[in-house]
Amino acid sequence: MSSGTILLIEDETEIAELLSLYFEKEGFRLIHAVDGEAGLRRLEERSPRVVLLDIGLPGIDGMEVCRRIRSASDVPVIMLTARDSEIDKVVGLEIGADDYVTKPFSPRELVARVKAVLRRSEERPTKPQVLEVGGFSVDSGRREVTTPAKTVVRPTAREFDLLWYLVEHAGLVLSRSQLLEAVWGYDYFGETRTVDVHVRQLRKKLPDIPLETVWGVGYRIGG
Repeated sequence: MSSGTILLIEDETEIAELLSLYFEKEGFRLIHAVDGEAGLRRLEERSPRVVLLDIGLPGIDGMEVCRRIRSASDVPVIMLTARDSEIDKVVGLEIGADDYVTKPFSPRELVARVKAVLRRSEERPTKPQVLEVGGFSVDSGRREVTTPAKTVVRPTAREFDLLWYLVEHAGLVLSRSQLLEAVWGYDYFGETRTVDVHVRQLRKKLPDIPLETVWGVGYRIGG
């Protein structure tokens, strides 16, 4: 039984061949594009469940490809990068990537991250709910937020998942590790910066939402 299609946009064929073996063992079909233009065409043609996207592509780089994907789709994007700089990771998350993996990486870990992304998307509430916090209305069915001024804001898929979990646990202080496990679906081995980046993005889009930093611990909303 097929687990679905994964799109890999990566110019190194050796990596593509290796990952194809690992994903096929887990029931996935991996399709490969060697550059950004080809990757965007494959995305439109094949509707993959997850995109694995290298930053250092020839032609259009991975950052621009991610921006174009996000302008049209909520498909989960995991960025692959040989760059270990903090700024590249932060920028990738800010433009809408769900996760990132630094090369060299373990193919098994990458498969685990893909499964975690898919598991979280499948665990979203099946019965739409609307929760209120600080005058904001958060709608799990429409995956949008209505502000006290009645403006509708639509965060990215991962931003919404994070916000929803915080609102479901309004008043509780949640550590970054708790949020990573609950929203991203697995342990990030001490890498918690991704939570901070997504919180910052939520605050930009919803500047008056009562999302509080509890220094040395994590975050709390409302309550």
